[in-house]
Order: sequence, then C-alpha cells, then structure tokens
Amino acid sequence: MEGGEMQYEELAPTAAAAVGPADIGRLQNVPVELAVEIGRTRMTIGEALALGPGSVVTVGRLAGDPVELLVNGRVIARGEVVAIEEELGLRITEIAAPVVEAPAVEGDLAADEADPGAPAEDDPSAQDDPNTD
Repeated sequence: MEGGEMQYEELAPTAAAAVGPADIGRLQNVPVELAVEIGRTRMTIGEALALGPGSVVTVGRLAGDPVELLVNGRVIARGEVVAIEEELGLRITEIAAPVVEAPAVEGDLAADEADPGAPAEDDPSAQDDPNTD
C-alpha cells in the first residue's frame, strides 16, 4: 500500500442459506403490524377536507365481500367481518398464496426501469375506483 491507498479483497457471492423450522422459531416473538382492510378509495384534498361527522366514505366494496388481512402491508389472508359482542373481528376464509420474490440481478431491466413511485400491480388503490371521477 503506497500513499494511503486501501486494497480490498473481492468477495465471491454466496448462496442464500436455507431457512428451516429452527430459524422460524426464532422469529415467533418479533412484533408485526396486522391490519384488516375493508377497501380503499380516492378523493381530492378538497373532498377530504370537507369530511366531517356524519360523512359517509364509500370504499368500493359490497357488504359481505371478503376483506383482506395484511401483515406489514402484505396480504396474507382474506375473510369476512364478524361481530363478537361489541367488537368487530375477522373470520379467515382463505390463506393467500405466498409471494416469492426473485432477488434483483444487476442489470435486470425490470428492476432498473421500474417506477418507484408507481403503485404495485396488486395494490387495490392502483385500480380505477368507480366511486371517484
């Protein structure tokens, strides 16, 4: 090393380690956010500012339609809203298929050209809402 130049050893890429039941056990106490989403809608800022007590916001779903259970923003199940005494709950009727994401590869056109501000294809808010203009 001359003149304070640093030299770095090039590391070879390694294969991802397999995750087994013992690894999952370590995660059981990690807190996650669960949300039950009954629907979404779009409105202008003016319309949102005009909301007040007694306002009704439609969310593009019919009574009895399945609602989604999300963990950290990802749909993991669908179900129906139930009333238990004075509380609402979710009776799970369907477990969503796991989404397997391929790791991004350097030079991957799909990853390089993706618009980071665009909603995901499976994002219900990306769909045209019949309740808005």
